[in-house]
Amino acid sequence: MSWTSLPARIDAYPTHRIGGFEVRAGQPLPFGATPVPGGVNFSVYSNNATAMTLVLFRAGADEPLAELPFDESFRIGGVYAMTVFGLDPEAIAYAYRADGPFAPAEGDRFDGRALLVDPYATLLSGRERWRCGPDRPWRSRIAPADFDWEGDRPLRIPAEDLVVYEAHVRGFTAHPSSGVGAPGTFAGLVAKIPYLVELGVNCVELMPVFEFDERDNVRADPRTGEPLANYWGYSTVGFFAPKAGYAATGRHGMQVDEFKHTVKELHRAGIEVMLDVVFNHTAEGDERGPTLSLRGLDNRTYYMLTPDGHYFNFSGTGNTLNCNHPVVRGFVLDCLRYWASEFHVDGFRFDLAAILGRATDGVPLANPPLLEALAHDPVLRDCKLVAEVWDAGGLFQVGSFPDYCRWAEWNAGYRDALRHFLKGDVGSVAELATRFVGSPDLYARRGAVASVNFVTAHDGFTLRDLVSYNEKHNDANGEDGRDGENHNISWNCGHEGPVDGGPVARLRDRQVRNALLILLTSHGIPMLLAGDEAGRTQHGNNNAYCHDDELSWFDWTLVERNAELVRFTRHLIAFRRAHPCLRRRRQPTGRTQGLFPDVSWHGVRAWTPDWSPHSRVFAAMLCARDPGGADDCVYVAANAHWEPHELQLPALPPELTWHRFADTGAGPGADSHAPGTEPPLPRQDSVRLAPRSSAVLLARPGPAAAQPHEE
Repeated sequence: MSWTSLPARIDAYPTHRIGGFEVRAGQPLPFGATPVPGGVNFSVYSNNATAMTLVLFRAGADEPLAELPFDESFRIGGVYAMTVFGLDPEAIAYAYRADGPFAPAEGDRFDGRALLVDPYATLLSGRERWRCGPDRPWRSRIAPADFDWEGDRPLRIPAEDLVVYEAHVRGFTAHPSSGVGAPGTFAGLVAKIPYLVELGVNCVELMPVFEFDERDNVRADPRTGEPLANYWGYSTVGFFAPKAGYAATGRHGMQVDEFKHTVKELHRAGIEVMLDVVFNHTAEGDERGPTLSLRGLDNRTYYMLTPDGHYFNFSGTGNTLNCNHPVVRGFVLDCLRYWASEFHVDGFRFDLAAILGRATDGVPLANPPLLEALAHDPVLRDCKLVAEVWDAGGLFQVGSFPDYCRWAEWNAGYRDALRHFLKGDVGSVAELATRFVGSPDLYARRGAVASVNFVTAHDGFTLRDLVSYNEKHNDANGEDGRDGENHNISWNCGHEGPVDGGPVARLRDRQVRNALLILLTSHGIPMLLAGDEAGRTQHGNNNAYCHDDELSWFDWTLVERNAELVRFTRHLIAFRRAHPCLRRRRQPTGRTQGLFPDVSWHGVRAWTPDWSPHSRVFAAMLCARDPGGADDCVYVAANAHWEPHELQLPALPPELTWHRFADTGAGPGADSHAPGTEPPLPRQDSVRLAPRSSAVLLARPGPAAAQPHEE
């Protein structure tokens, strides 16, 4: 060895030769594979293994280059650490073999033959192209760290100003009509940023982008016989690795840079990036599933196990991650810190987050260590944290999730209240009113921004299907219709499935607009499902997790075919942005804010709401005074009755008049106006709401219109 090839540090001299490589005892932290002067440091945790072997490959090769057993002196506590010299980090792949007892009843499932993915691998090979080519074994790789961020930083948009848009990376541009050069990829998403900007959303919530196996589905489509997919990706294989199949450059191993570029370009457009993350289970399933990583490294550390060694299944997918074990808790924290620091991600939505509050035996904890650690972690301080506050084990924590004054929640109560009201169900007005002002019964301590309001999400009907189907139609999922939610609170408006024009179609159009109007004027953080603004349908399928086809993809011809609906949605988002009285951090209390209380309730008669069970008219006036002394007053009214209603309006001072921003009962092109162009109401004392319609008015300076009667 020449002097010029010696490691840069004296303590980096090799001390052993194993498998043809110069090695020495490594650093136990950080976990994973880390380039160091002269080589790579490998560190992996296993408290219960009796031996560990590092298996090296040339990148792209099927057969190992070398197998390097860890010397016993390279083990520090429960960590195996070894520095291997002479490696080019970007030219190798690697895996581990962990030896130990196979004693399922005691929780151990070691298999020294299995090649295991490094839980901390920042890049995985094996699925470089989406559903293309033969299956290849997963191999861990080391991501390059030379991306030029050009000064990009997370945007830190205040929570009250967010409008979230939930999208599937592939589904957003995979349809042939998308017109992008790399459909179904991060690059395709970048190509559609102008559309997102024009729509007005400022946060994209991406369904899982951590590496997963899209072929992990044994069922076939009964209509065609074609294999179904693991399309949604809620079964993680590599928690630190972006999905190669979502990258146009994945076949070149450049998925990390492509995703970073996506985040940078979204930030440049003023759009935050929130990731849907899955820490409740993994792709290894129950005892019948594959041994890919955590099971083979230390099964009883990483998974919740019953006393006889079986898997607790609070996730509904076969296993449950043991999140509040100290080692697993550290793993989750390390992962999220990595995505926040290395990828500039702005926030995280946690799938089945109620699981994160369970103890190692599955019992819900009063003070869950993981949730507390995430809430107070210094690296994650500015990241949004949003919880799906239920799980498949029956734990439902809407309003009672351990939040540490930090977590927001997907508010299922909001979803259900708005759906009941749209149907015209008895007793729905008072419940909707509570949800409309930020659910103070649930989030008084945390404020309105703790409530992520939504009508639809990836899991369930699209908005168009919510008003087109009474029942789910999941026959194409290959599960004989057993899957998917049965209690959808949907209404088909008089006919099940598609219609070709007529009164049913017009009613559905109004109902979709009613839902969007109420959602985007409610206190809290509104979330839209991608495609709802254009009338996307899944033909009644409310669990399209397995469909990588036109059933799930965004058909971009809808943007033109339903241009009036897209325009309506765009106007609503712009109107929300223009009016601070709709975007308060805290719930309104009824105290006077300028001319009027910050919230007041009305009905057919002004200042007289009707909370009786058979009422179907909802009306609220929201007011705020800005720092310049100007009053911002917005009146929102909705009629879920099948009869029209004339609503008396609150009287304004002489210098103000009521102007109409939106009326879903108006004809095409007249149902909304661009903010700033709202015409005055023909009459200032009342507004007429057509059957099953809604309206938004605002008080603006200027004279009333000359017409004596409402059109």
